[in-house]
Amino acid sequence: VFGCIALTAIVAAPSIAHHSASMFDMQSRIEVKGTVKEFRWTNPHSWLLMTATDGTNKGAEYNIEMNGPGYLVRNGWKRESLKPGDVVTVTINPLRDGSAGGNLVKVTTADGKELSAQVGGGAPPAAAAPAAPEAAPGTQR
Repeated sequence: VFGCIALTAIVAAPSIAHHSASMFDMQSRIEVKGTVKEFRWTNPHSWLLMTATDGTNKGAEYNIEMNGPGYLVRNGWKRESLKPGDVVTVTINPLRDGSAGGNLVKVTTADGKELSAQVGGGAPPAAAAPAAPEAAPGTQR
């Protein structure tokens, strides 16, 4: 029994580690304008490779991790959403080590279209319904 438990833990460990976001500074967001070099529509994560055209990292190649196609489709993405040569502005959670890359929050295309890469589309929560007025003591609603 112990051997089965140990084997299960060893096999499961890589899948848990795979989904860690510890390399990203999830408390920070930066914007980078650049040109798409490649858009990889792959599982378990899609990737955007772009060359920065602004800021202090001008000319740097950014490797930007995204959610997988299943999440992206639910947020309006298509395999053809980004093409090499497209000029985009990305909002990312940057890498903690300061290298060029990060976790994609959203991309804004040259024509102003925004595509979210976050689970749930990054949309603000719906407004809560107003509370029902309190009934006066001794009355029924």
